[in-house]
Amino acid sequence: MKLVSVITLGVIALSTAACANSGASYRPIVDGPQSATYESDLAACQGVAQQRSYLNGDVRNDALIGAAVGGAIGLVTGDSEDAWDGALGGGLMGGGAAMHETRGERRDIVIECMKGRGHNVVG
Repeated sequence: MKLVSVITLGVIALSTAACANSGASYRPIVDGPQSATYESDLAACQGVAQQRSYLNGDVRNDALIGAAVGGAIGLVTGDSEDAWDGALGGGLMGGGAAMHETRGERRDIVIECMKGRGHNVVG
């Protein structure tokens, strides 16, 4: 595997790992004073958001599609080693993109849960 490929895959892996604990830990902005139950409601809503796993079916599917596309491009443009590099890079990019979407979903779960509990969430 070429040094550039190793460095690129390392950066992608570290970027993906950085998302692991985010989204569910979001603290929404509330218009007006926070109620006495704000902190307990926030903790409960963050717990609900954590139920949306980063290793869900969407992430697996996008990683597989990315690996297939990357492998095909690598095979067309080079040899079998390039195909493996492409499959690995495509899988990481596809899975990483889906994990990033999951982060947004988890944030939205916190917001909607807090609204459902009567907090005036604006963002």
